[in-house]
Amino acid sequence: MRKTKPGEATALRRGWTTGACAAAATKAAFTALLTGEFPDPVTIRLPRGEEPSFALALEGRGEGWARAGVVKDSGDDPDVTHGALIVSTVRRTGGGGVTFKAGDGVGTVTLPGLPIPPGEPAINPVPRRMISEIIAELAEAHGDVGALEVEISVPGGAELATKTWNPRLGIVGGLSILGTTGIVHPFSCSAWIASIHRGIDVAREAGIAHIAGATGSTSEKAVQQHHGLPDLALIDMGDFVGGMLKYLRSHPVARVTVAGGFGKLTKMAQGAMDLHSGRSQVDFEWLADRGRTLGADTGTVDRIAKANTAMQALEIADEAGIDLAGDVAKSALEAGRNILRGADTTLDILIVDRTGRVIAHAG
Repeated sequence: MRKTKPGEATALRRGWTTGACAAAATKAAFTALLTGEFPDPVTIRLPRGEEPSFALALEGRGEGWARAGVVKDSGDDPDVTHGALIVSTVRRTGGGGVTFKAGDGVGTVTLPGLPIPPGEPAINPVPRRMISEIIAELAEAHGDVGALEVEISVPGGAELATKTWNPRLGIVGGLSILGTTGIVHPFSCSAWIASIHRGIDVAREAGIAHIAGATGSTSEKAVQQHHGLPDLALIDMGDFVGGMLKYLRSHPVARVTVAGGFGKLTKMAQGAMDLHSGRSQVDFEWLADRGRTLGADTGTVDRIAKANTAMQALEIADEAGIDLAGDVAKSALEAGRNILRGADTTLDILIVDRTGRVIAHAG
């Protein structure tokens, strides 16, 4: 392998979803139930045709059942489930087909609006399909009817789930078994944005007319108190304001509030819809120009332009009696309305300081 030169970027290593791991563990377990032997490593075919192999970390079998486990490797993605053991236990049943059960550490859906109905294990449609296809293929090859209960468990998953969106989405007791391609792409935004979409779906199904997306925990707490919103109305937007507003174009609610700190919402006001520091920056010349429009003198305008942080620029404006936060809120409102593009959703903006105090409101 060629060595990386100093300063040269290295390709980030991709990983595997919990759904892919569950499918691999199921294939190993069912194979052992049929043949008495566990394939190790076990190879599966993903929805797009890739065929990765997984080493087994756990094996066990008895009369009418078998169990296998795979340690989830998320590659270079900072995934909360990286290193978790994904276990599948297959048991013969008297009925036909495949049924799914939530084992230890796997959640149960309790609210409508998700791809899986309430009362079902939080095992998403694509992993279910992958597992069912694997069972059908093996059953046909061995002349078996393939009537099985598949129990997926993740030891320690209930604690891990507290660090995910599951509690807010009404998934109780543990993690979700997820994945549409089987592959985790490092630092991908898609998983977060998909969770934003699911949060909106759940709120809509619950009949909630006013939701709020916040850039962080301080602004989330502030917007909840300011508007008296229930927990189910709070969307884990993070930096992805564009992802939330674009989804609302086709899945509208009556009202949405975007809440965040001055720096983040300045970037929104400038037209950025991904507010991450690595993908958008505060334009201090733009802030200085806004100050000038608001009547700031030349000295104040120059100081704003030379500020080191957005908060420093705001402090300079406040000292001069310039309502820069209010102006930024109005500009962010206009930028957000442009994204909504006439959707039947009313937008308002809340800017919050570091103590959780609302310092500007527009819309």
